[in-house]
Amino acid sequence: MTSNAIDVEKLNTLVEINARINGSYFDLDALLVHILESAMRLVKCEASSLLFVENADTLKFRVALGPAGIQAREIPVAVKGSIAGWVVENNESLIINDVLSDPRFFGAVQEKTGYVTKTMIAVPLRFKNACIGVIELLNKDAGIPFNRGDLDILELLSVQAGIAYQNASAYRQARAEIRELESAISEGSDFHRFIAADESVLDLLKVIEQIAETNSSVLLLGESGVGKELFAERIHLKSARADKPFVRVNCAALSEQLLESELFGHVRGAFTDAVSDSIGRFETANGGTLFLDEIGELPFNLQAKLLRVIQSRSFEKVGSSKTISVDVRIIAATNRDLEAMIKEGTFRSDLYFRLNVLPITVPPLRRRRGDIEPLAEFFRKKFSTETKKNFTGFSRDALHLLYTYTWPGNIRELENSIERACVLGKPPLIEASDLRLNCPEISSGICGFSEAEHANISLKNALYYFKKQYVTRVLEQTGWNQTEAAKVLDVQRTYVSRLMHELAIR
Repeated sequence: MTSNAIDVEKLNTLVEINARINGSYFDLDALLVHILESAMRLVKCEASSLLFVENADTLKFRVALGPAGIQAREIPVAVKGSIAGWVVENNESLIINDVLSDPRFFGAVQEKTGYVTKTMIAVPLRFKNACIGVIELLNKDAGIPFNRGDLDILELLSVQAGIAYQNASAYRQARAEIRELESAISEGSDFHRFIAADESVLDLLKVIEQIAETNSSVLLLGESGVGKELFAERIHLKSARADKPFVRVNCAALSEQLLESELFGHVRGAFTDAVSDSIGRFETANGGTLFLDEIGELPFNLQAKLLRVIQSRSFEKVGSSKTISVDVRIIAATNRDLEAMIKEGTFRSDLYFRLNVLPITVPPLRRRRGDIEPLAEFFRKKFSTETKKNFTGFSRDALHLLYTYTWPGNIRELENSIERACVLGKPPLIEASDLRLNCPEISSGICGFSEAEHANISLKNALYYFKKQYVTRVLEQTGWNQTEAAKVLDVQRTYVSRLMHELAIR
């Protein structure tokens, strides 16, 4: 085949790819696979991959084609000490025809998959001129080295892949905004916006759809600030009661007398301040759902009356002997250990069993890290508008801190931190220092730095060394048993393995 014929073939392939990009960007992964397949066909190599920047320290395979593509996709790649990481940090392309001798070579992928990389081209994938990932071609056919012509072709493909990513991002953002508007219209202003991206929460929402079809009582369990009320709203909105009232009661907010009146209502003269009849929350919620937040704080004397309503669906107002019947679904929530309270004699076991028909445990934010960035972006937009400051996003260090902080106050703390950052920070980006997160482990020198050294170390490096020291210590205490370490760290077993790769723990 002549060189002119080859040039025509390459040109036709580039035109074909460009047509696909301009014609469809609904399935970005399929489009990226097509681009990599085309690159392999043009350059004639064994394998190709596309890695995206996951955070300040890690790259993750989005697409991997070739003999070890499936295994490679599960392996995180460190930014520091890898060829792909060098490309990201320098936003430049590389041709390496002796990969194994290159000091930037990251050997973990080869160790895990057994696939030996001898030659490589690595090109940055750019979004708005910033490097968001790396396209790699591996091992040119017949063992010959890559050349400048191969690099030129791959750089052209990278430009087209960047366009595809921009188009797909714009499309996804538009769809998300449309869904938010549709949700706001259908749900009204009485309900919170529900944002979920983490697999654990998405799986929980599937369970909620099944639960919503019943009328059984639901008990929502979880730490303070995880958003139990929002899950209660989801159950109501997915149920046949969605067009009926959703009534909220905070059992910790009122005294026993006021709470009894709030729940069941009262008649005139029932007590000193009862100057007229009053309808309680049970009557208001008739046909719908009653959400009892902080049920663990319900006074012991009221627990028996609540139990009767659940059992008989009837009650009397305070100061009245007239029985009122209602059809109300009960959803209760607590961050207390109700079983321990039963043993202490402060919570009725019969009420617990009535409420605990369908228990749901809402995971804390530290165990649903896939939700951190979407929630942070939602709060950034909200408080940017309220403070009239045009924050366009988060710096890389701020995102790194958002992902590595443990969030003891959960979503409520995340919201407060970003509101504080919008009030005190300066656009266009929210910086790590604007979040004002309290990290005593870092300030006390646990990362291995003295107080004098703290002034000369970046937040990113301090967090990195703290994580490495802390995870190493836990692994040593558990005899390097990753399953046991995961329990201590309160993370998934697979995340421990990922941390060990990210932090270079051997």
